[in-house]
Amino acid sequence: MSSEPTAPASAESSALLLPRHDQTFPVLTAAEIERMRRFGEIRRYQDGERLFETGKPGPGMFVVLSGHVAITQRDGLGHITPVADQGVGQFLAEIGQLSGRVALVDGHAEGDVETLMIPPERLRALLVAEADLGERIMRALILRRVNLIQGGVGGPVLIGAPDTADVIRLQGFLTRNGYPHHLLDPASDKDAADLIARYTPSPADLPLVVSADGSVLRNPSVTDLARAIGMTSHITRGKVYDVAIVGSGPAGLSTAVYAASEGLSVAVCDARAFGGQAGASARIENYLGFPTGISGMALTARAFNQAQKFGADIMIPVTVKSLDCARDDGAFALALDDDDVLRAKAVVVASGARYRRPDIEHLSDFEGRGVWYWASPIEARLCKAQEVILVGGGNSAGQAAVFLAAHAARVHMVIRGGGLGASMSRYLIERIEATPNIELVFNTEVVGLAGTGDSGLDRVTLRSRLSGETSATEIRNLFLFVGADPATNWLDGCGVNLDRDGFVMTGAPFAGRSVQALETSVPGVYAVGDVRSGSVKRVGGAIGEGAQVVAALHGFLGDTAKPGL
Repeated sequence: MSSEPTAPASAESSALLLPRHDQTFPVLTAAEIERMRRFGEIRRYQDGERLFETGKPGPGMFVVLSGHVAITQRDGLGHITPVADQGVGQFLAEIGQLSGRVALVDGHAEGDVETLMIPPERLRALLVAEADLGERIMRALILRRVNLIQGGVGGPVLIGAPDTADVIRLQGFLTRNGYPHHLLDPASDKDAADLIARYTPSPADLPLVVSADGSVLRNPSVTDLARAIGMTSHITRGKVYDVAIVGSGPAGLSTAVYAASEGLSVAVCDARAFGGQAGASARIENYLGFPTGISGMALTARAFNQAQKFGADIMIPVTVKSLDCARDDGAFALALDDDDVLRAKAVVVASGARYRRPDIEHLSDFEGRGVWYWASPIEARLCKAQEVILVGGGNSAGQAAVFLAAHAARVHMVIRGGGLGASMSRYLIERIEATPNIELVFNTEVVGLAGTGDSGLDRVTLRSRLSGETSATEIRNLFLFVGADPATNWLDGCGVNLDRDGFVMTGAPFAGRSVQALETSVPGVYAVGDVRSGSVKRVGGAIGEGAQVVAALHGFLGDTAKPGL
């Protein structure tokens, strides 16, 4: 994702269309360009020659020294739309270029063009070395990605009914990873209907996904989708990283930012999306420094971008299947789902927890078809003006209830216990009590789900834990926030000790060996965040542990570098 739609030819008109226009499309001065020259090289292009192409990795960020570059959007359906024209002093890049991702738009020379081309690794060096200039560039890169997402510019085209489980699955994956995309409903869009008619898919083949090169995927897995659109990064073969971090929630991202900023080579793996469970939070209001609150997506996206700025290699979606702690060659080996192996001198376990699934018959039949484990704008759209049930009494449940109340007709908040005081922050309790369309239902649990045909969930049965009485309610959307279980199956057999609930034990003496607070039973393997036994299970705590563990990493790596060790 190396390049972006840029300012239209008329700065005055574009300022009316794009918020914070001057920050999104700054014009560099001659002095600023001169400071940047040591990071790049001169590239010249003739009239009509492409600087970058949709769907292919871009060579870097371009600063226009002379001439003009036309930016156009091209989707897999053959539509080409003029986006902008950039001239002298403007630069062509967006946040994906920090990690050398594929371009989302085309750029070609209009007349002869001279540019300063800065490759991704040198761009990261520029952002660090030139602090003031780097801040302006970084802000522009982020805002450009925001504009891409909000404008539906670039990325794959999803074709299918917007309320179907697999459309929601793929939309959720792309949205959680901050990746632009379009959704076309064949019931109302002629191009989508024509493509459906051409490929005559079976219901199981939907949705279709059209990538920028025109190739069509039939109901792909998120891994296949990521590979098709060039989203997945691959490890550098033969490279041994200083540290491999498994999980990119707040704890993993914090570790990546601090470790990479201090000069360690860092690889981060996550099976789904950056942000973890915190990334799905509609609003966090008690995190230090954000008095008006911030969404989990916004908070963790900043950390994700920051980690890339300092050079961390982040691989999503990549599942770590197992950890080999033998260290025969001085490095740990992490087996990945693509049959590749990631090697690192130290490992940080930040794999967090999986959403807990209560023991309800037929629960799996309705997952993605009315049963949800998070509340994003995608799910909120599905329950507009409907009554919904939300199960849970913790902070995540409270945040979700308040968010959904702005969309649903009524939110029935079902709590197994008799109150919220022991499990929820006071400010959330007050917010819930002040929201007229949230109904608290105490001492109650969900015991049954039902639905017919392809419609998904349409009825939920509740049972009073006091009287035992049951009642069925017509409900199409059920949100479950009933805690989480540690994601530690991949540690089986590697020697890392777990507690009785499966969380990673740290800081205790193991086999007579004294260890640091975040170190596990295996030297060189550390655990931070929700996956760690005894952690406070808060965003702030996870971020603090991620920063804290870096000092331990330096100590371990320094010791193992000594002769004879």
